[in-house]
Amino acid sequence: MSSQETEPAPKDPIGYFLEDLTYHGKTERTRGSYERVLRRFEAFLSERGTSTSEASHRDCMAFVHSLRGDLAESTVATYAAYLHRYYAYMTQIGVFEANPMTLVMEEMDESIDKDPSRREIDVSSMRTFVAGIRHPLHRAIVVTLLKTGVRVGELCNLDLRDVALSDPNVEATYEVGTRAALDGRPDSLYVTGDARVGQSLNGEVRTAANKRKRDTVIPIDDELATVLKAWLAVRPDAVSPAEPLLVSTADGWGERIDPESVRHVIEQYARDHGWYHTGGGASENVTPHYFRHFFTTHLRERTGDRGVVKYLRGDVADDIIDTYTHNWGDRVRRIYEANVYRLV
Repeated sequence: MSSQETEPAPKDPIGYFLEDLTYHGKTERTRGSYERVLRRFEAFLSERGTSTSEASHRDCMAFVHSLRGDLAESTVATYAAYLHRYYAYMTQIGVFEANPMTLVMEEMDESIDKDPSRREIDVSSMRTFVAGIRHPLHRAIVVTLLKTGVRVGELCNLDLRDVALSDPNVEATYEVGTRAALDGRPDSLYVTGDARVGQSLNGEVRTAANKRKRDTVIPIDDELATVLKAWLAVRPDAVSPAEPLLVSTADGWGERIDPESVRHVIEQYARDHGWYHTGGGASENVTPHYFRHFFTTHLRERTGDRGVVKYLRGDVADDIIDTYTHNWGDRVRRIYEANVYRLV
């Protein structure tokens, strides 16, 4: 939120915004385009019994979803961008307290399903799901995804050098956390933005890409540390000199796990739990990418800090995110550890 004090909400926030567009020199045509979109959004919210000053991210998701079928995808994206700019401006000047379009835009950027009927799982239910996973590798896969919000390719690309664990037994057995970015950052995970399919990284040609826009250091809390240490205690010797964190214990013994095998593992557990059905689609089925959605939604609700969550996700940086990068130990870790949900 802006550092300015919150102003009393005007009776007509859209009119207020449109007037400011005029002051900023926007053309009548541009102002007219914003007005058409925003008034349509206002009418949609009125039918749901709310207003633009009170709308939640799910209200925004529902509106974007309602546009599909009537409008081309490019037009839907334009409408969403108009709403995002409206809320960003009104938040910046202190009229609104938050921008409910932020999460919607991130999910659109991630190309995940925008249907507001997407399965919503609470922390207690997810904790029960995790409790049913006993295999050390499978448990490490699921808990790492849920606790860090990394993408499946980013998970597969993790090497031992990317994982700092403050444990004498682990440090005596493996060379962990040797990345320079992890110096002075114990119990942390380094996710590089520099990993592409076909690229040689740390002496191994990668078959999965990291879509992250920036390198990120993510805290490892006590639960994830316990799960990773349990996995490392039984981890087979790796085939690759890159020393992947997660290697196969089935076909391809000791080889780096790949996204397909991760998806298969999660589908198997989700089916057994009633969270995956053939033909169910993204609105019903729990997949590796659903865990990123879970991480984003629950951590954002708990922290109330969009900047920290954007940093942890590795989203496009701006000056605010750079502030988190430089103040990692004092801000990011403190907020993360105080708010991350318990799963084990």
